[in-house]
Amino acid sequence: MARLPEIDPTTLTPEQQVVYDEIKSGPRGVVRGPLAVWLRRPGLAARAQELGRYCRYDSSLNKQLSELAILVTARAWGSEFEWFAHKKHALDAGVSPEIVEAIRTCQTPTITDPEQRAVYDVASAMCTHRRLHKALYASALTVLGEGRLVDLIGVLGYYSLISMTINAFEVDVPAGAAPELDV
Repeated sequence: MARLPEIDPTTLTPEQQVVYDEIKSGPRGVVRGPLAVWLRRPGLAARAQELGRYCRYDSSLNKQLSELAILVTARAWGSEFEWFAHKKHALDAGVSPEIVEAIRTCQTPTITDPEQRAVYDVASAMCTHRRLHKALYASALTVLGEGRLVDLIGVLGYYSLISMTINAFEVDVPAGAAPELDV
């Protein structure tokens, strides 16, 4: 059971309403999950959703790489709602079902694509060890380039914030959705 009640759009303050409308009219089209939690602090919600818009829709990472990084982060945090929200996106973006299942079950996936391998390795290292050792950094820099590596770290940070919010406030998966992560 979620720790906070759902947001009732008819009871929003003027500041909340501005942020609510901005999120709802943007590419997400809905205010739910961590965004609904953040809406209780409209200054945080406005800035976080703008960062999220960049990380999810405007970064230099293609959708496949971004969604792979999001799944690794969701799994590392045991964030059921985030896993639910992004598993389909990852599959639709071309992340193989075998990779998704390996991440879900905390196994190291077999990844032959160098860019996917770099994203997985960086995401796993940051989520587990909180840093990149020199060889991994050099390899990721070579494969992804400086700009995409910076964007990858941004995606990981943003989705860590999302996952922390989900976990702290026990944001539930939508009704009827079955939990998939063994946490």
